[in-house]
Amino acid sequence: MFEKLRDSLRDAMNRASSPAEGRAVLAMMRDAVVEARVGVKQIQAALAKTETQLERERQDLDTVRRRGRLAAGVNDAETVRVAAQFEHKHQERIAVLEQKAESQRAELALAEQEVGEMTAQLHAMRAGISPGSAAEPIEDPTTPSGPNPDTLRRDVERAAREGQAERQLEELKRRMGKR
Repeated sequence: MFEKLRDSLRDAMNRASSPAEGRAVLAMMRDAVVEARVGVKQIQAALAKTETQLERERQDLDTVRRRGRLAAGVNDAETVRVAAQFEHKHQERIAVLEQKAESQRAELALAEQEVGEMTAQLHAMRAGISPGSAAEPIEDPTTPSGPNPDTLRRDVERAAREGQAERQLEELKRRMGKR
């Protein structure tokens, strides 16, 4: 979910050519972690909403079944037939909502893992350690070669926009698939 942003930030940090650029990249990384945490909260909210809908559908299914049994007890064939139709519809909705909730749980687990990795990388970079190794220090950012801070900022901001657009597209695809 956040791979492009994380990779762009790591690349930007490796290309930082001055301490000021390094600090700018760290600030952008911190912002990216905050944005990723917001994304996790949104997934959690969506999952909670789906679970609420699922519970409501299960209650509605129980109600329809109870009404069907009552109608059968008084020999009301029409009400029994209608109750059976509604029971089928509620069962279908429950199946879809269960699949949706399972997908959201998987998405949440992945997002939480990625946020954890991003946070660890941020802490490692703040401590002056390369994100790939706990013992390998980051190269000296005072070398004159490398992009300027504006280029780094643009790269990171573009990656953030692309990540946001990707998340919005996935959400739209999910919504379109429901219909």
